[in-house]
Amino acid sequence: MQELLKQMIQAAPTDGNGELRAAGVLVDFFRQHGIEAAVEVWDQNRANVTVHLSSSRQKPGLLFACHLDVVPADPARWTFDPFCGIEKDGKILGRGATDMLGGAAAAAAAIAESVGSGQSLMGDLIFAITAGEETDSCGARRFMETAAESIGPLSGIILPEPTSMKILTAHRGILWVEIHVYGKSAHGSMPQLGLNAIEKMTPLLSRLFGWSIPHKPHPDLGACSMSVNGIHGGTATNIVPDECRVQLDIRTLPGQSQQLILCDLQALLDERKANDSEFKADIRVLRSVEALETDARCDFVRAVCRAMGTEQTGIATFTTDGPYFRPLCRDLIILGPGKPGACHKPDESIDIAELKKAKECYQRIIRDLLQ
Repeated sequence: MQELLKQMIQAAPTDGNGELRAAGVLVDFFRQHGIEAAVEVWDQNRANVTVHLSSSRQKPGLLFACHLDVVPADPARWTFDPFCGIEKDGKILGRGATDMLGGAAAAAAAIAESVGSGQSLMGDLIFAITAGEETDSCGARRFMETAAESIGPLSGIILPEPTSMKILTAHRGILWVEIHVYGKSAHGSMPQLGLNAIEKMTPLLSRLFGWSIPHKPHPDLGACSMSVNGIHGGTATNIVPDECRVQLDIRTLPGQSQQLILCDLQALLDERKANDSEFKADIRVLRSVEALETDARCDFVRAVCRAMGTEQTGIATFTTDGPYFRPLCRDLIILGPGKPGACHKPDESIDIAELKKAKECYQRIIRDLLQ
């Protein structure tokens, strides 16, 4: 397991590099344990890996849904090579050790050892690790369009994201939106000949900063939120800007309509247009992932709680690819090694002891649900 994690880190599966090399590491690992793994490749270096262990299907199956990509790392901000993938002081060091190559390695090792034990499966066991979770969820969407069609009934889905091995059953969704306001360029010495897009954006920005999305707060996840997190306009000091763009980060709640939020945003643009005939703008969705909520009282969550020796569940502060997999099964949890607060930061690492604990927990869950 440790060697698998080191090699996946060394493969540096960032958005720029793609996941293909890391996918090859996983395929080799499974084949060394007598398990066939399927690889789907597209755009030359993007890749998903799927392992599907069939059974008598006397019980519903279990899916481990992971992601293979990691966020980039600036070596100047690290005290060691971000993609060194080495072991030191009881930890594995490197980008992705926590988010979430560590959880993926623990799940892969648990599956390999469960198969190696010789125990027959009464339910299918599936491992899927997909591309692009950190950017556009392209791998999860592709998996649902292709490999997912062969999956039968499931008892539940586990996402081995870092949770410090706590069972999490819900998270908010994301709706990233860009509003593009158009103007007309002109020489900076003759601004009256142009239409300043930044000037046209200013009243809308004021409106956005005072705008609250109508919603009912969730008892555990709290409120829906909206933050203006980016603004871009102009190309040179002596050119009247012909465009200005702002990016909004909206976090949504279970049951909340993202389409309705977009309609409300469009209404704000229409309001500006009614007050200014020269105002022209449009809205583009940069990324959309629905919120997630699994009933903590359902059979699957209770079974995992028994295997973990706890009755406690919680909620995640981050968003996952989980909602993409929900057409396969409504019961989905987030459970993995590593501290969530260590994600996307310099000097990322994970404790080997926690990796081993995760592997053992996954083995118990596999045994209790499928054997």
